[in-house]
Amino acid sequence: MNRRTFNPDQIRQLEANLHVASVSDRTIQYKGEFKIHAVRENLAGKRPIQIFEESGFDLDMIGKRTTNEALKRWRKTYRIYGEEGLLNERRGKSNLGGRPKKDDSVERRLAKAEARIKYLTAENELLKKLDALEREAKHRN
Repeated sequence: MNRRTFNPDQIRQLEANLHVASVSDRTIQYKGEFKIHAVRENLAGKRPIQIFEESGFDLDMIGKRTTNEALKRWRKTYRIYGEEGLLNERRGKSNLGGRPKKDDSVERRLAKAEARIKYLTAENELLKKLDALEREAKHRN
């Protein structure tokens, strides 16, 4: 994981770049149009470092490895989802490594709700019994 942090001056400098959507102290989010441009240029034979330099980025600030890693991710997204995948933020929405979400039917959701109600009812009964035992123990003392 990258340990680099940006200071306020670096953040302002990065935010001034036309290809940057937003910057935090640790991350840069690039505009989708830049990602598409970078992937096309890379597929045409340009190296990531050259693409970022020509786009006005200070490689000493963002890191030369960052350019390679970014292009690697963007090429993968481009290969799977096309240009639309680079235009839309997909972070946290990928099914590449996890289980696919199931389309729960009404019957399944109802069964889950009934099971939850049964569990909560049993929990309430247990708490009532515990409360009664505590009151009884206080009364004895």
